[in-house]
Amino acid sequence: MTDVALTLAGEQVYLLSERAFFWPGAATVVVADLHWGKPAPFATPGTPAPFATTSDDLARLDSALQRTGARRMVVLGDLFHTKACRIPSHTLAELRRWRSLSDSVEILLVRSNHDRHSGDPPNDLRINSVNSPAFVPPFVFRHEPVSSTDGYGLAGHVHPGLTLVGRGLQRETLPCFIVGKNGALLPAFGSFTALGAVQPAPGDRAFVVASDEVLEVTAPVDLDPNAYPTSLHEMSAPDSQR
Repeated sequence: MTDVALTLAGEQVYLLSERAFFWPGAATVVVADLHWGKPAPFATPGTPAPFATTSDDLARLDSALQRTGARRMVVLGDLFHTKACRIPSHTLAELRRWRSLSDSVEILLVRSNHDRHSGDPPNDLRINSVNSPAFVPPFVFRHEPVSSTDGYGLAGHVHPGLTLVGRGLQRETLPCFIVGKNGALLPAFGSFTALGAVQPAPGDRAFVVASDEVLEVTAPVDLDPNAYPTSLHEMSAPDSQR
């Protein structure tokens, strides 16, 4: 796996190929937009495939935690997609099994639009929930990207994606990190999520996640004229868009 090391707000951090952010100074992995339970409404008899995304996502989460040795995980909102009580029992059972095997990791959820509707996680998952923003200097953890003078912002919500254009004009859209002067956007961690087109602002750096590598974008990018502007840290999309 190939990660990217950066210095942000005076701290060494890593953009992980698992679509996560690692802050070694606080032994903390940060993820956004897991959307646990989202595949359930799409399932029909004879098509159980969407449920495999929970297992795949938990395996990727385990990889990030084990590789880094993190003692804490911060979720930047959208932990569950729907009301927790409506999460299928087998999905909750899988989450409880996973949590029992990762009980040494402290989990903090920064509430979001979906979390307000779904309610806090079941108590036995041992996930502490707080309102946004959460300040852990020098970083500000929040769900929606907005401007802040209180620290370097880390946000999700947008599910950022960039469309790369090959020499043969082939196109592929990949999840990405957008790293700006005052804040960064994290890719959606959940694999059953759509990607939102983003437009890096002048001075921003863009890193796509391709398989098990994080790569800084150097190839041509197909910029959607309706893309979310990542001079963003000054605005956020309506809740209904994510």
